[in-house]
Amino acid sequence: MEVKLHTRNVALDERFRESVESKVGSAARLFEQIVAADVEVSEEQNPRLAPEKYKVEITCQAAGHTVRIESAGATLENALDIGVARFEKQLRRLKDRMVRRTRSPKVAPPMGEVEPEETDDLLIVRTKQFVMKPMSPEEAVLQLDLLSHEFFLFENANTSRLSLVYRRRDGAYGLIEPA
Repeated sequence: MEVKLHTRNVALDERFRESVESKVGSAARLFEQIVAADVEVSEEQNPRLAPEKYKVEITCQAAGHTVRIESAGATLENALDIGVARFEKQLRRLKDRMVRRTRSPKVAPPMGEVEPEETDDLLIVRTKQFVMKPMSPEEAVLQLDLLSHEFFLFENANTSRLSLVYRRRDGAYGLIEPA
């Protein structure tokens, strides 16, 4: 497996680079399909964030899903160890869900109502573009959990229309579909 290491505001020695490659490669052993993983290491310049000065982000594609984690720590090694543990936990969760999905009947996620929120000024500060592949609502919920986001927009394989799954305050999931 190829580990692509990127840095921001920090210089890394060769020992740490080898440690990153071995630990991330070891965590990714659950999926043979993982070809590459992107690891970004950064150092926060703000002295108020000293307990979490170093940040590690690991992103990869596993079984058609994007797995992404973030971790922070006082030292590079600490942030890496926390990140690798979270990365392995996410991969294990993905593998368990994939196995469970093939062994159990499919159940639709609970439907929920959306309450509109009022905002005064809308300012777009970031734009993301990504390739959408058709997937079921269950796969979208899985992707939502793997990315640790609050919502996920996807093309519903059943209806061929855009749909959105979101995490409700009670911990359940909601599905928004066009009428």
